[in-house]
Amino acid sequence: MPLITERRAARKVLDSVVEHGAAMPIFCTASPRNTAASHWNTEAILLAAEKFCRKYEVESIPLSVAMTFNYPYMPQAQRVTRTGDAKFGFLSIMEHLALLCGTKDAPYGRVQVLPHLDHADPSRDLWALTEGTKYLASAMFDAQSYPRGENIAMTRDYVKHYGRELLVEGIMEELSVAAMHEGHGDTAEDAYPALAVEYVRTTGVDFLVADLGTEQQSATSGNVHYLKERAQALTATLGRPMLVLHGTSSLNRAQMENLAGDGVVRVNMWTKIAREAGKFAAFRLFEHAENICGNEFEAIESKQYLYDSIDKASEMMLEVLETLNYANFARSGS
Repeated sequence: MPLITERRAARKVLDSVVEHGAAMPIFCTASPRNTAASHWNTEAILLAAEKFCRKYEVESIPLSVAMTFNYPYMPQAQRVTRTGDAKFGFLSIMEHLALLCGTKDAPYGRVQVLPHLDHADPSRDLWALTEGTKYLASAMFDAQSYPRGENIAMTRDYVKHYGRELLVEGIMEELSVAAMHEGHGDTAEDAYPALAVEYVRTTGVDFLVADLGTEQQSATSGNVHYLKERAQALTATLGRPMLVLHGTSSLNRAQMENLAGDGVVRVNMWTKIAREAGKFAAFRLFEHAENICGNEFEAIESKQYLYDSIDKASEMMLEVLETLNYANFARSGS
């Protein structure tokens, strides 16, 4: 089916996810370190959705396929091709998505895809945030590195000019990356919810990327303290579910099981999947190293190593869909 790139349609899909007691995953289409794998990663995401539909006998499910543009920690659009051109990489992924699932008869035509621009800074990612909006269902307007007043003013201005075209995620303050994480903890008097209400009210964003204790690009899972009480307090104070969780790779499955109940609507998940699928492919290559070094043509030319990695990634993403309560779509018959 056509990619969902119109605000009203995207809002309707996300409202349906919330009504089903689920949280929508946002899977990144590009590997953190591997340029060539980007298109294969896109297909792994769609394959996971297709496997889910077959397993649970549902006609269709929605999810977000995302990429960053010039994000310093992980410039995914730059890494789509050897050229390093972010705009070309962005357009290449969008065209690839349209071919794979953009029509009813496409290979993955029953997957509802909401293209998402992640970590888009107003200075370095201006083209994607403006000209690129026609390809997108949503964008994370990322002004977290700017002083609070500038952040609010720029985010408000972006929502004013582009909020009619796509859904906008905003971020109130800088999130932790694993290398700089200093730890979090719930406090008896957490000022964060009150500040968040002011931020959302002033900027008009549709979703808030909240600091809930997770680590982005974490090498381990389950070693952080997910701030469940803060998430619940935020949702109660904001009056509706509108939280976006980054750094989900730092959580274990038990910590992820009721994110929707805490008011988390969208869940970014990729580092763990890319890491584990990449390791799996590397081990497969190692198993055939002798054949490859012996110039055996079939071993050298085989795409099976890559296919194995795709299958591994899709199985991990299928598990994420299950953890985020997507089985509720089957129970409701929709």
